[in-house]
Amino acid sequence: MNHPAAQSPPAALPHRVSGLWPPRAADTSPYRCEVRSWAASGAMDLTGPAGGPPDISPAPAFTRLGDALSLLAHTTAALGRAVTLAPGPVLTARAVDHGFRRAGSRSAGGSTRLLRTADGWCAVTLSRADDIAAVPAIIGAHRVDDHWKALARCAVQATATELADRAQLLGVPAAALPPAGATADPCAPPWRLSRLAAPTPRRELSGRLVVDLSSMWAGPLCAHILGRAGARVIKVESPHRPDGARADHHFFAALHAGHEFRTVDFRTDSGRRELTTLLAAADIVIEASRPRALAQLGLGPDRRGLRPGQIWIGLTGYGRSEPMRVAFGDDAAVAGGLVGTGHGMPVFCADAIGDPLSGIAAALAVCAAVRAGGGVLADVSMRAVTAAFAAAPPRCPGPHRVFTHDGRWQVRCAHTAATQAVLSPRSAQARAASGFPGGVAC
Repeated sequence: MNHPAAQSPPAALPHRVSGLWPPRAADTSPYRCEVRSWAASGAMDLTGPAGGPPDISPAPAFTRLGDALSLLAHTTAALGRAVTLAPGPVLTARAVDHGFRRAGSRSAGGSTRLLRTADGWCAVTLSRADDIAAVPAIIGAHRVDDHWKALARCAVQATATELADRAQLLGVPAAALPPAGATADPCAPPWRLSRLAAPTPRRELSGRLVVDLSSMWAGPLCAHILGRAGARVIKVESPHRPDGARADHHFFAALHAGHEFRTVDFRTDSGRRELTTLLAAADIVIEASRPRALAQLGLGPDRRGLRPGQIWIGLTGYGRSEPMRVAFGDDAAVAGGLVGTGHGMPVFCADAIGDPLSGIAAALAVCAAVRAGGGVLADVSMRAVTAAFAAAPPRCPGPHRVFTHDGRWQVRCAHTAATQAVLSPRSAQARAASGFPGGVAC
């Protein structure tokens, strides 16, 4: 089905206008080892086979995150107040609350699995009741007793793309793992800025009104950063579908500290009028739904347009060119090729890593849009974000060795002649909070 958002996309602004990508190396010291930094982050402890050694292979992506956060701190300082975050806690904030552990081909949160297919691997997420109810239709059965076993049996008879397409046709998040060697352009920004209205001379975040229609992790993290940079944030929820992250009370409270809350019933005329008024007043809108959802209400940027200087952030799994495909953090990471690869089979990287990385990328996209004067739609794809981080080149030549000492995993770097213990998420976050500025992510 064609949708207006996918028919005639506006022309993208050139990269020299978008700016802010790729992030430049924050630390080029020859004595800095990316793998030891990854080991100290807490995220490496979440990456690898259950009960086996943690995986060092995503270390370059972690280093790129550090560079992106350094760039974000510098840019927010120029546009408002500096927002300084430590990369480890950004990735492990939720895992600390839940005590997650690495589980190999099962995500740390447990709702996503990597399934072996006839030609590779496919990630499927069953986090909602509707996802589970769709499994019989995905595999062509009348009833299913064990959903994961049934999917695993079906997967080996299909290609990864076929299985992902079947699931996506029914609204179930799923993604084929790209073949080895298929990497994104490391210099291309993981967002697309399109001019929908005239720019204005205003070039700051301080005092801006942000209306946040998103939920869960990625969009709220972007809003959290903008709030810390000096913007006023109003979070909007439907009474029929409140933010699912509310179940994680501490995590939700940290993400939304200092924000205002509005409950708006989109199904009623009065609710739509209220939302229309909010969107008209907003300097920045963050939304993470399929483009069709707001377009049906006549409220999407393609339908209502933007006023001069206004910025609209559309944060979706696959971008506005693929509006019907859905993604959550773990399967989005697989779609971008951001997995651990050091043990002969892919394993999930950290905890729903596509979410925090996309939140950071969306915040950088806002900064790029502000620097361009606004009047901009920023199309942020979680798949493009994770692919951009997966494409980060390695820096430390190593070699690196993972071993145990006194019952603890350690990493030894031959290049720097140094050893680092693999810290748990809780130990790493405590270390960051006590020893580094901005150590707590949210």
